[in-house]
Amino acid sequence: MGHQVRLTQLPQRIVSLVPSQTELLFDLGLGDRIVGVTKFCIHPKELTKEKRIIGGTKNFHFDKIEDAHPDLIIGNKEENYKEGIEQLQEKYKVWMSDIYTLADALKMIKQVGQLTGTEAKAEELAQHISTGFAQLQPAQPAISTAYFIWRKPYMAVGSNNIIDHMLQRSGFSNAWAAQARYPEITPEQLQQANPQLILLSSEPYPFKAKHIQEFQQLCPQALIKVVDGEMFSWYGSRLLQAPSYLQQLINTVQAELQAYGS
Repeated sequence: MGHQVRLTQLPQRIVSLVPSQTELLFDLGLGDRIVGVTKFCIHPKELTKEKRIIGGTKNFHFDKIEDAHPDLIIGNKEENYKEGIEQLQEKYKVWMSDIYTLADALKMIKQVGQLTGTEAKAEELAQHISTGFAQLQPAQPAISTAYFIWRKPYMAVGSNNIIDHMLQRSGFSNAWAAQARYPEITPEQLQQANPQLILLSSEPYPFKAKHIQEFQQLCPQALIKVVDGEMFSWYGSRLLQAPSYLQQLINTVQAELQAYGS
């Protein structure tokens, strides 16, 4: 993003503006150096709730950040808002990630390790994540899939984001891959796409089992499942859990589609 961050010593007071990167910091053993997190930073639960809340990912409370006296702030291009980041950059050292693929996530993990003096632990985490994804067996043949993140209006996952990347790695062919990153989809467009599989994410909209019937009426032939959005979109140390979750989902979907002759 054209912004350089120079640190003269290891940061001792870190503010994290991104939930998945907050969890990473804790897993790198940096809990005692974290002085501020967002209200969406929920993992690890018992530890994050003890930290100062500095607002949301797109509405920072600058007074609370100032009170935290950070010597490093960690954010993300997509999850945070440009105006807020630029305002913070005027006063603090702000390091930003930009994640689209698993390779980007692994690079970010190692870079955070370098920034914080936890290179060995970060390298170990990255290696375990790489090994897990190397063993992932995607669906074959690929399954036409629509992944929804919002309701009223319906919003799906398009191209050029980490969720689309995870869908591809799982053998779920994104029905909206030719569209913008998070397109608004009409019921008619969904019916015309006629995907074999519809995945309803648990975040940011909290889809639940009660919403399945709503989509089933639009696409009676589709297999519809509510999925853990964190496993598709969190790009920190939660990636350790993603391969086993995705593999179980792949196996279940293939078995159910085969049983129904789809």
